[in-house]
Amino acid sequence: IKMTSIVPVILAGGHGNRLWPLSRKSYPKQFAKLIGETSLFQQTVLRLCSSDVINFEPHITLTNSDFRFIVTEQMQAVGIDPNYVIIEPEPKNTAPPILASSLFAYKKDPEAILLVSPSDHVIPDIRAFHHSVKLGINQVNNNKIVTFGIKPSSPVTGYGYIEIIDKNLDKSGASPVKRFVEKPEIEVAQKMINEGNFLWNAGIFIFKAKDMIKAFEKYFPDILPVTQKAINNMKPDLGFLRINPEFWKDLNEISIDY
Repeated sequence: IKMTSIVPVILAGGHGNRLWPLSRKSYPKQFAKLIGETSLFQQTVLRLCSSDVINFEPHITLTNSDFRFIVTEQMQAVGIDPNYVIIEPEPKNTAPPILASSLFAYKKDPEAILLVSPSDHVIPDIRAFHHSVKLGINQVNNNKIVTFGIKPSSPVTGYGYIEIIDKNLDKSGASPVKRFVEKPEIEVAQKMINEGNFLWNAGIFIFKAKDMIKAFEKYFPDILPVTQKAINNMKPDLGFLRINPEFWKDLNEISIDY
């Protein structure tokens, strides 16, 4: 049986504030070598490459003008062809770029499955991660949008949380999500951990492009035509794809969790 192919989408944007020329120290977190010989961004890129468990297509990376050369340089340094690097004219949090990448991928393949990931995570066990992604695909094939939760080891206040309905997760390793919780106060975090049905929100999603577009049609339709125009009017620029700034600037900064 042919393994399902997943398009990995890396969110490596954020605020660039004109970085050149720069010292190594002033690199944004995801591009600095904080752990080992590679940056968190490079570790993310390598984690989203095929294994015997999962099959990944070439990467799509969303970043900003300031980071575009760091992105291509760091990918090439670990032997990965940058493929599509899409430039966001300005940061809009996660909802607009996730919709934009869904529309972009859908145009190429109406059945495309996307895995969207931030670029600053540390996930030491790649194999376990790929097995989790594989569990996610089973749900995606039932037209579900899947997010990944991490079992909390302590009541951290710096992370968002996911409340799940089935704290034992059913046999499939999945549970319906009840709600997202913003970064809590310490007392609330402790209470959530004691209850046992809260996970740290990893901010990693897997879904069919068409299901994500449908979700926007249902819950946030205003953003669709504007994002579509921003993508339809992308311009190639030195091997990058630049989202149309005129349309993009009309979008609100909003997180996908909303």
